[in-house]
Amino acid sequence: LALALALPSVALENGLARTPPMGWMSWERFRCNVDCQADPHNCISEQLFFEMADRLAEDGWRELGYEYINIDDCWSAKQRDATGQLVPDPKRFPSGIKALADYVHARGLKLGIYGDLGIFTCGGYPGTTLENVKQDAQTFAAWGVDMLKLDGCYSSTEEQAKGYPEMARALNATGRPIVYSCSWPAYQGGLPPKVNYTILAEICNLWRNYDDIQDSWESVLSIVDWFFTNQDVLQPAAGPGHWNDPDMLIIGNFGLSFEQSRSQMALWTVMAAPLLMSTDLRTISASAKEILQNHLMIQINQDPLGVQGRRIVKEKSQIEVFLRPLSRAASALVFFSRRTDMPFRYTTSLAKLHFPEDAVYEVQDVYAGKIVGALRTADNFSVIINPSGVVMWYLRPMALPVQ
Repeated sequence: LALALALPSVALENGLARTPPMGWMSWERFRCNVDCQADPHNCISEQLFFEMADRLAEDGWRELGYEYINIDDCWSAKQRDATGQLVPDPKRFPSGIKALADYVHARGLKLGIYGDLGIFTCGGYPGTTLENVKQDAQTFAAWGVDMLKLDGCYSSTEEQAKGYPEMARALNATGRPIVYSCSWPAYQGGLPPKVNYTILAEICNLWRNYDDIQDSWESVLSIVDWFFTNQDVLQPAAGPGHWNDPDMLIIGNFGLSFEQSRSQMALWTVMAAPLLMSTDLRTISASAKEILQNHLMIQINQDPLGVQGRRIVKEKSQIEVFLRPLSRAASALVFFSRRTDMPFRYTTSLAKLHFPEDAVYEVQDVYAGKIVGALRTADNFSVIINPSGVVMWYLRPMALPVQ
């Protein structure tokens, strides 16, 4: 980190990811399935990415902002070529990554790829050691890649402190706009003093802070707990061009109920998190699609102010309230129930939630879409929250107090 501090040219300054990136990523749902003989439909191959690109372009995702299609680990051949260049597995990606990028770009989308700052990737494929950083950045740019996720398996703390800033400079030097996603803080425990978020925000567009998400509610809750327990450190680090990344959306898979799926979407939106889906868009259910394609939810997630929300209330009744300030003096409120018994009636007021006195807000229910009505700061109100579920409100000021 001392090295990073000594390098004034380290800042990313690529003008990218002014709002949290949105798109699709292969890892959580498809992992490192490379057996294309036994499972051609679901293995990590160009076919999978061609098909997901078609779905993003044709099923209403692209228009909502889901524009990145991201390859994760296990795409490459087991060795670099004779010139030391990374190459895709010739059987699974016979057309090459450049052709895949061209296909994706022709559909108005962008391509992301995965690397690892170490001897190997987490899946055991060739990594990007320090001497390969420049070459790999140039390779990705030549292929037409638009985002790089750089993992940290098989690398030391010292290699990470050198390599992550080095890759930022190498990507900048290619002249191609490439969003840079770092896994650096996740390998350093995610918290100061080991992680310096001021430096991180100058190097990376987004970063993984914590454990990988798994297809379970338990996993989602562990991520939510960690992020909001540490919100005083994490919340100020986020903003336009640099985001905390609590990992992929698992909505549409196997581990979450309908209510839990709505909760993940609402909580990730309040966190100003990247919305990177990892599910099979070819077979996704109508209800999961409806959650992921909620227009107002996406508008809140993509709010240009770019302020990450906070947990502001934690009740003994296992109800929690989260607030995200938005542009034009608007706000998003999430009422979240950790209860597992029955729907719970929660009563409070905007005054208790520290809204300005004598203000009036128009309240819209984000999932129902309906305008709930006008609400004064002093008025008590009740919401009924289902077990493991949320009620999410969008509040627009109708009358603010005179300053």
